Amino acid sequence: MEPSNLIYFTALSIMLTLLPGPDILFVTAQSISNGRKEGIATSLGLSSGLVVHTLAAALGISTVLHHSSVAFQLLKYAGAVYLLYLAFQSLKESQSTLAPHSVEKEKFFSLYKRGILMNLLNPKVSLFFLSFLPQFVSPQAGQIPMQMMLLGIIFIIQAFIIFAAVSICAGFVGKKLSGNKRINKYVPFAKAGIFAILGVRLALLEKI
Repeated sequence: MEPSNLIYFTALSIMLTLLPGPDILFVTAQSISNGRKEGIATSLGLSSGLVVHTLAAALGISTVLHHSSVAFQLLKYAGAVYLLYLAFQSLKESQSTLAPHSVEKEKFFSLYKRGILMNLLNPKVSLFFLSFLPQFVSPQAGQIPMQMMLLGIIFIIQAFIIFAAVSICAGFVGKKLSGNKRINKYVPFAKAGIFAILGVRLALLEKI
């Protein structure tokens, strides 16, 4: 694989990751609500999910979603239901905002698992990797699955760095907001709104 290909791939990956999308919004919501460490846990979970998507694309498993409308729909609706469930859980948090510090921060591993599920239950990510990675593979170099794995690793590393940076910034904002009771009581509603929007968007997603 040519070095210029890797540089171009890395630059394009960074630009795509920085675009406002479900993952960035998800990390931001968790970081503002729970803190930067918990946001980083979510980032690790999302990145771990990308490992599975990379393997699926490299081994050709993702083609099942590409060719099977049933598999695509099942995964899509499972992801939408999960996000709507998270929205409901966030609304439950709002019932405790009248009592200071009554809503405990979610545990690191719990948010890590949440990030994995958020990523794995989004068929759009699988189809994205299936169409994006092969564009930067050099067929003449052979070992196409290994090349795709390398590209996937590069994408995962840069994505985690960006997600972690977002977590730190959003966690700082959340810390400032937590001192303002008037604003702080609306945070669960804002988080519920973000999850609900993401869930509806996923439910309405059509396979290209």
